[in-house]
Amino acid sequence: MNNFRVRRASRALPVVLRKRTIIRLVLQTVASQTGKSVALIAFCLAAIVCSAQPRRKIIINEDCSGPGGSNLQTLLLLIQSPQVEVLGITVVSGDQWRDEEVAHALRLLEIIGRTDIPVVPGAEFPLVRTREEAQHWQQRYGKVAYAGAWDDRWWHEPSVVPPLPEGAPTAKPAAEDAAHFLVRMVHQYPHEVTIYEGGPMTNLALAISLDPQFPQLAAELVFMGGGLSPKGGNPEFLNNPRHEFNFWFDPDAAAVVLRAPWEKIVCTPTDISVKTHLTAALVKQIEASGTPVARYVAKFAMLTPGADIMWDEIAALAWIDPSIITRSETRYMSVDLDRGAGYGNTLTWDLKDKAHPRTGAVEIQFDLDLEKFYRMVTALMTAPTPH
Repeated sequence: MNNFRVRRASRALPVVLRKRTIIRLVLQTVASQTGKSVALIAFCLAAIVCSAQPRRKIIINEDCSGPGGSNLQTLLLLIQSPQVEVLGITVVSGDQWRDEEVAHALRLLEIIGRTDIPVVPGAEFPLVRTREEAQHWQQRYGKVAYAGAWDDRWWHEPSVVPPLPEGAPTAKPAAEDAAHFLVRMVHQYPHEVTIYEGGPMTNLALAISLDPQFPQLAAELVFMGGGLSPKGGNPEFLNNPRHEFNFWFDPDAAAVVLRAPWEKIVCTPTDISVKTHLTAALVKQIEASGTPVARYVAKFAMLTPGADIMWDEIAALAWIDPSIITRSETRYMSVDLDRGAGYGNTLTWDLKDKAHPRTGAVEIQFDLDLEKFYRMVTALMTAPTPH
């Protein structure tokens, strides 16, 4: 194809007409190049058509522990997708403390060349629950297998940011706080912004308290959290399958968010997360592409049992392509707020049950096409980073 001809035609046309001009020129090439691969030409046409579609807006609300691991791998998958426009990353304490997580997120964006995406600090502490209260709770009802930032195995004060294995960032976080950023974005793009939640729901609960219209102005809420009956013998769920960390860390925030009037809520519970694993073979396949994203994933991949589960990635990829989910159910969902043994447990009711508390219906994912999921992970992690 005459590249000069395409460039000259492109400069003079609006975006939609420009796409049509390119398609017409490709079709002319097809007619004159009978020996060329039809599949390759079809792929080029599909890429042109897809590029004309508007990208879907999303805010990633995440406890960005790192380096590597499910939280930051989820950031990468959403940033890597050419179908997605990440408006910002709002950070909440959970797996680690907020300030440490902010540093990991900023450094990740530096490494992949996407410092244009704002990293917005959010809540440092849950709405009600404290570490001291959680410790007393464990003394009475049994020690949890994992306590995130509160865990004695790596405990440090909230304001401390330990040396980062990937290096300290030079980029700075946004001056705005997460709750105000969330509210501002849904007002700027009403009914266009998906809220992705991969950590405790504190930031979302604070946004709702600032502006009760926040959930109604969002397009939908997609979150990883809750658990019903996960299989696989993970020690975190052996004694209490309804226990899940994100809900347990801030149960009161989760209850606020789940009873808010969202247009749509989709939940990826632990039941489906535990079916996935980041393997050495998958990491090697990703590493072979040699991109900054691939090198980061390979260097900081967590392959130990439990840490290798792809907790949050399913929620992100199922939002991009819902066909990876093969079974789901819609139920009412809330969180146990009694201060007893079940504090923070996932509660669900059948839609026919009229006795449920005031809460929204939630689409809960229960099974997935594993091969397609892994193919999507590999394709996105090995692709060039879009700008």
